[in-house]
Amino acid sequence: MTGETASAPARLRSARLAIAAVFCVHGAVTGSLATRIPWIQEHVGLGPGALGLALAFPALGAALAMPLAGRVNHRLGARPALRVLLAAWTLSLALPALSPNLPSLCAALLVYGAASGMSDVAMNALGVETENRIGRSIMSSLHGMWSAGALLGAAAGTAAAHLGADARWHHLLAALALTAAGLAAANGVLDLRSPADEPAPPHFALPPRSALLIGAVGFCAVFAEGASLDWSAVYLRDVLDADAALAAGCTTAFALTMALARFAGDRVVDRFGPVRTVRAGGVLATAGGLLVVTARHPAAAIGGFALIGLGVAVVVPLAFAAAARSGPEPAQAIAGVATITYTSGLIAPSAIGAVADATSLVVSFALVTALAVVLTAGASVLRPRAAAGGKGAPANRNEPTGIRP
Repeated sequence: MTGETASAPARLRSARLAIAAVFCVHGAVTGSLATRIPWIQEHVGLGPGALGLALAFPALGAALAMPLAGRVNHRLGARPALRVLLAAWTLSLALPALSPNLPSLCAALLVYGAASGMSDVAMNALGVETENRIGRSIMSSLHGMWSAGALLGAAAGTAAAHLGADARWHHLLAALALTAAGLAAANGVLDLRSPADEPAPPHFALPPRSALLIGAVGFCAVFAEGASLDWSAVYLRDVLDADAALAAGCTTAFALTMALARFAGDRVVDRFGPVRTVRAGGVLATAGGLLVVTARHPAAAIGGFALIGLGVAVVVPLAFAAAARSGPEPAQAIAGVATITYTSGLIAPSAIGAVADATSLVVSFALVTALAVVLTAGASVLRPRAAAGGKGAPANRNEPTGIRP
């Protein structure tokens, strides 16, 4: 991309801080909604089945809208596109709590998911471009900032719920505050635009072929992540007879492990490269899955889930980075990989439940373990390569990276 050409260290540091703040804001929206879902369920009067149906619509909206992100990015430029799409995402937080019935809630969550997916693509594309110019890995810590934002949003939502605050007012105020914070952060990101003579991508672009194998690796990681987040507490309770507090603590420990691993991941990637990092992560996740399915005590299962989180934490950031460098349209490739990974997040919880109904939860997590093996086998698709326009991946001494930015 063209546009901003300054590469002074101070400018790159400020751009990195700005895109990190964008990731944090994006995560805070997710955490803010998640903690008030019980209020929304009660307000609309939904049973578990109807709520489950409604909660499928964010992933559906994201999957449908993300292929449009490349067109928006090309037409507006990276920074203006991020401003528009991030503001749409933060403001959409107010919609679900305002919904009076199931159809309107589904529509609100569809819009919410579409804005989430498109802003996700825009911020990841800018994150990869910032990483290229800095010359070392930053994508893992950016996703760590997303996790930190989700924890902050969840903490604020928990406090609001404890105080008995009406979610309509809570989410309206949160939406306005996060929109202001997001716009302020977006002002500091790199200002990049596609060359004037570059043809615009189609309005609705299918994922490029180069993104499919990368997306498959991301699919396995997100499946393991989603299964562990949604089912780890149930596993401890139903399979190992743990009490409610210990079961809930397992889920919290898994999420914390993911966040910490992402903050530490950049140094590991710079030292060993993405392929070795993901191969090692696949081994850790496989060992964790085996520990879970063979555990006879809750402590062993908690350790297994922690290993799964440690193993899969950096895979999605590396998949987005590899996708952006796999062809001439970074946003389109990221959209393709993101669509595949969002699909995994959509089907993982229900797939685990379906397998458990037919067999047992132990068999369900044997499936998770098998997918973790795929991470080790498929890690080579994340090998750095020179991207169109002469920009390569951040250099490290263990894997060839093409041309330095």
